Amino acid sequence: MKIVTLAPKPIEQSAEFIATLRSLRSTTVQPDVEGLVTRILVKSGDRVRIGTPLVQIDPDKQQASVRSTEAGRAGTEADVRYWRAQVERLESLVSAGAISTQEFEQAQNSLKAAEAKLSELDAQVREGRVQLQYYRVVAPQAGVVGDISIRAGDRVTTSTEITTIDDNESLEAYIEVPLARAPDLRLGLPVQLLDSDGKPVATNPISFIAPRVDSATQSVLVKTLLKDAPPALRVQQFVKARIVWKTTQGLRVPVVAVSRISGQYFCFVAEAQGQGLVAKQRAVQVGEVLGEDYVIVGGLKAGERVIVTGIQKLGDGAPVKAE
Repeated sequence: MKIVTLAPKPIEQSAEFIATLRSLRSTTVQPDVEGLVTRILVKSGDRVRIGTPLVQIDPDKQQASVRSTEAGRAGTEADVRYWRAQVERLESLVSAGAISTQEFEQAQNSLKAAEAKLSELDAQVREGRVQLQYYRVVAPQAGVVGDISIRAGDRVTTSTEITTIDDNESLEAYIEVPLARAPDLRLGLPVQLLDSDGKPVATNPISFIAPRVDSATQSVLVKTLLKDAPPALRVQQFVKARIVWKTTQGLRVPVVAVSRISGQYFCFVAEAQGQGLVAKQRAVQVGEVLGEDYVIVGGLKAGERVIVTGIQKLGDGAPVKAE
C-alpha cells in the first residue's frame, strides 16, 4: 500500500470569482460621413493593421463638390492674376500723375478682395479633399475585426456601428469582489486564471483596485493585466479567477486517505512496532480542499507517515507494509 510522509507545503488562502475579459485596445468603428456602402474590404476575423481600409463609401457627391470648388478657385485665381497685373500697371501711372489715386486704390481693393476669396476657396478645397478621405473607412488600431453589421448597398450615417476591432494580446480581467472581502485587497496580490478543471493556467498580479464601491452590487472592481495568459482567450469572455489572499506553510493529505465516520474525519497513520509497521486510526481536523488534498488543521504533525491506499480494508493495529 502507498504511504506518504507528511512535510509542510505551501497552503494558499484564496477565493474564486467569475471574471470578465476586456481589451485595453478595443474600439467600435463608425464612419465620419454619410453615404452608401459600395465595398466591404475585409471580413470578420481578419487581423488588420492601423490604417487598413475596411469599408468604401460612395464618394461621388463629395468628389463633385470638390471639383466645383476647384473650378471656382481657378476662376478666382485668374481674377487675382488680372488685378495683380492691373495694380502693377497703374502703380507707374499714378506715380506719373496719369491717373487719379482713387482709381489706383480701387484696383488695390479689387486685388485684396480677389486674394481673400482665393484664400477662402483654398481652405474649402483642402477641407473637401480631407473630407473625401473619410469615405474610405480605415482601421483606427491594429487587431482582429469583429462582426461586420453592414452590407454593400446599405446607407450608413455617423452613428452607424460598422464593426469592432479588438486586440486580444492586451487583455484585462475585471473581477467584482464582494465588499466583505474588500479589506483584504491590495495591489500585487496574485490572480490565477483557472481552466475547466479548476487548475491554474496563468497567474498575474492585481493592477487596479477601484476607489469606489459599485452601489448596485456592493462590490469592488479589481483588474489584472493578463501579461501571462492562454492565446485562446477572447474579449468579453467569462473565466474563473482565483485571488490568493496569502500563502502559508501547512500539512496536506490526499482526500482518498481520509474517511468520515459520524461527522468525524479519520486517517490511518503507519507507526513502528517491533520490526514492522502497524496502522493506527487517528482523528484529524480538515480544512478546505486544495486540488486533490485536504488541508490538515489538526491531529497530524510533520514527519508522520499517512496510509493513502487500501484504507477500506484496514483496522486499528493491523500490520502494514509500504510498497
